[in-house]
Amino acid sequence: MDLSQLNELDFNNTGEWPLPAKIGAVIIVGIVVLGLAYYFDTQYQIETLLQVENKEKEKRKEFEDKNQKASKLEAYTQQLTEMEDSFKSMLKQLPDKTEVASLLVEVTQTGLGNGLEFELFKPGSEVPKDFYAELPINIKVVGTFHNFGSFVSGIAALPRIVTVHDIVITPKNITKKSAISEKAIQLLTLEATAKTYKYLESGTNK
Repeated sequence: MDLSQLNELDFNNTGEWPLPAKIGAVIIVGIVVLGLAYYFDTQYQIETLLQVENKEKEKRKEFEDKNQKASKLEAYTQQLTEMEDSFKSMLKQLPDKTEVASLLVEVTQTGLGNGLEFELFKPGSEVPKDFYAELPINIKVVGTFHNFGSFVSGIAALPRIVTVHDIVITPKNITKKSAISEKAIQLLTLEATAKTYKYLESGTNK
């Protein structure tokens, strides 16, 4: 069958077409039907499938993230417990109302025990913070560098928290003989603010 015979085909009487023409027509019709089916149905299904696959990937990633967090939940819980225990331990180092007076005595005794002479020891007013209050103490002591170092170390070793701020050291026009030699030692004056802290229950000053 050649191209000239195609022009002779009667589309109103396809039953009389030669076999090759019928096969060709069936193939063409099949291609057209498949094309229309793809355009009107399959293409939409493919787009829908791609959207579902993308959503599946998002859900899978979300699941993996949540699963990873869940696997670390026990470790986070343990860390939180450790932090709470540490916080409670730190709170125990803050004196309550009944312990502040004895702590002030301890600070004084620490200074005297390290050879310092107090010229000023003046507790200030409480300064409320979040869950605690600062208790500033203005101090002025006379001694040597060695005395000052021992005093600060002694304060740091107290069972309750005491910090030292705004230290100013100036020479004093007085000397004394060393305990181990006849050489005179220059005395110094140390002025500072020692701060201790009081725990406030429920964030209020008790």
